[in-house]
Amino acid sequence: MIILETSQELFDHYNGHEVTAFHLNNDNGVTVTVLSQGGIIREMLLPDKGGKKHNILLEYPTTADYYANPFYVNMMIGTAGGRIKQGQFTINGKTTKVTPNEGQNTLHGGPNGFHSVNWDGELSSTAKEATLTLTHHFAATEKGDFPAMTVSTKYTLGNDDQLVVNFSAEAEAPTIFNPTYHVYFNLSGEKDIRHQVLTLNSPRHMDVDSEKIPTGRLLDNHGTPFDFTSPTALGEAIDGMQNTNEKGFDDIFEVVPDADQRIATLTDPQSNRSVTLHSKRNGLVVFTANSFTPDMNLTLGHGAPHMGIALEAQNLSDATRFENLGDTTLLPGETKSYEIGYQFKF
Repeated sequence: MIILETSQELFDHYNGHEVTAFHLNNDNGVTVTVLSQGGIIREMLLPDKGGKKHNILLEYPTTADYYANPFYVNMMIGTAGGRIKQGQFTINGKTTKVTPNEGQNTLHGGPNGFHSVNWDGELSSTAKEATLTLTHHFAATEKGDFPAMTVSTKYTLGNDDQLVVNFSAEAEAPTIFNPTYHVYFNLSGEKDIRHQVLTLNSPRHMDVDSEKIPTGRLLDNHGTPFDFTSPTALGEAIDGMQNTNEKGFDDIFEVVPDADQRIATLTDPQSNRSVTLHSKRNGLVVFTANSFTPDMNLTLGHGAPHMGIALEAQNLSDATRFENLGDTTLLPGETKSYEIGYQFKF
């Protein structure tokens, strides 16, 4: 039996430890590369008709580059994607306070989140699937840490040209588990994503305050630049946001998965590349890299606004403060798992 190819190699060093690059390949020329540090998905390589591979993600030359800015480029995010107001949450009447890392609020799991550690990895393969499993135990050793948690993240690439990421966790005390991936797409490799086309199964988006904290209100997308129910060129939508502080999108969309759990599709009409996101959860953060800066030395060039688009499938953020926005709790004695699927076409 011929099995799908997997491999691993030393990528570089970061904070005094080795960073491993894990490669998953299928029979159609698709390669996915994941780094042990931060679970960074460095590459989603798709072949063109001539066989040349193109990375549809933004990337950096070194691990340290990914941490030289506040944008979480392609990092695994947890234990909770998005912002937690004043760094505290209440589950079953008990309030837990965690370390803030953005003003008085906690962003993307705080300073010791999933993005911050060097994960252990193990590869496996069959004739149909190439798989990587990353594991880490997060010990609550410092004041302000989230409760202790053991996490396993499994990446499966099949010959159907879909990458499925499965997050699974158990915790020792009541906590939040709302993981995501902060992957930045640029399907064309051009200097910006204005000509790429986005479609969302989304009727509404979350209202937020001046600190980007959800208020609990959901705003109708219809007739606004937030309406992506029909395929929409990102440049056109971004132009409609020029009267906002962001001058683009950094927003939490309420999504309604269809029968196949599709929530979003990004397409590049020029190359005919596309990626469709599949998720059972009710949220998707869309960030059009409005605040990228020239000191970001990406392989595509110096950072600039709208160089890529982050699509972060998750539950609606900070849901424990509100009713009917989804359950993000994880209690002792239970295991919870969430999946994000990335279906490639090329």
